Amino acid sequence: MSDVSGTISQDEIDALLGGVGIPVSDVAIDVGTLQTFYDGMKDKVLANLNGLSSQNFEISAIVVESLKRDQLLSRLSVDVVSVYVDFNAGATGSHSFFIAPDSAAKIAGADSYNDDVSGMFQELINGISGAEITSIGAKLPGLAADPASISNGPSATANIPDGVFALTTYTFTLGTETFNLYEVLSANAANAIADALGGGSKQDAPAQQPVQQPVMNQGVQMQMGQPMMNPMQMGGMQMGGMQMGGMPMGGMNPMMGMGTPNVQTVQYPNLMGNAAVGEQGNIGLIMDVFMEMTVELGRAKKQIKDILGMGEGTIIELDKLAGEPVDILVNHKPIAKGEVVVIDENFGVRVTEILAQGERVSDMH
Repeated sequence: MSDVSGTISQDEIDALLGGVGIPVSDVAIDVGTLQTFYDGMKDKVLANLNGLSSQNFEISAIVVESLKRDQLLSRLSVDVVSVYVDFNAGATGSHSFFIAPDSAAKIAGADSYNDDVSGMFQELINGISGAEITSIGAKLPGLAADPASISNGPSATANIPDGVFALTTYTFTLGTETFNLYEVLSANAANAIADALGGGSKQDAPAQQPVQQPVMNQGVQMQMGQPMMNPMQMGGMQMGGMQMGGMPMGGMNPMMGMGTPNVQTVQYPNLMGNAAVGEQGNIGLIMDVFMEMTVELGRAKKQIKDILGMGEGTIIELDKLAGEPVDILVNHKPIAKGEVVVIDENFGVRVTEILAQGERVSDMH
């Protein structure tokens, strides 16, 4: 207790709510492993940012640190755009992004924050979060997050974890302007990811000491590795699996002096093979479901005034060169690439490449 009046401190409250003896504020976070991971995400974050904003941003710094709520609030603007993509499997815990509204607007190329900026920024965070999950997925199978939800309001009301959490600060530059994007991972999610990446705060388990055979008084020794014999069998000075060191048998309890048995961990068989069989059987249930397949020749971005000025004969320049593979999409998700062919009088597409599973998963987020 903190004092004689009966009140308890915030650390004690955190410990009670966490159900453990260590307060949330004392949890150690492996910042070094997370820093290495986020440094490796730099190109993917920039690709998502520049792809959506059509501007040439750079990342001048990525800094990972261990922080608390009050320290983060001192860095945030009075109003803040918050995007929440909490992990729900693999590494459960809160996962969120914060940015000043005017910074979000400038990144989107708008004069002020509005619904269009909100939609663009939510899509940006979906892309960054999806790229992270894809990169971690090989080391942490099953990692998944909730769909992104966005809000704009006072930073004091933002959903920021209590106690210590991992904060990643991305510093973007566009010409002479600088913008900060903050990514927050709760302590349990941060350490689960760090552990999967080969770091983490967990210590190696101590080597198990060999169990010594217990020795009974009067020269009676239990041989735990031998099968038990019939208690009435007396051949060769043995009784019930015990070797008798010349001790008289009268009045002795056969179980006297038995030590703690050497218990070993049960080794369970690998069940992954059965799971694969189940998956192959279940997919037959959806084999006759229709899906929309489209082929995308290319894309172009135009201002509204240019679109309104289009007429017959207008040529639209696409983002693909002549002879480049076209994209094959199923339900608007890329799955393959191909080349256009003519079959009789109809157009067709010959599949030349099937996208890797990681690329397809990344496009779905």
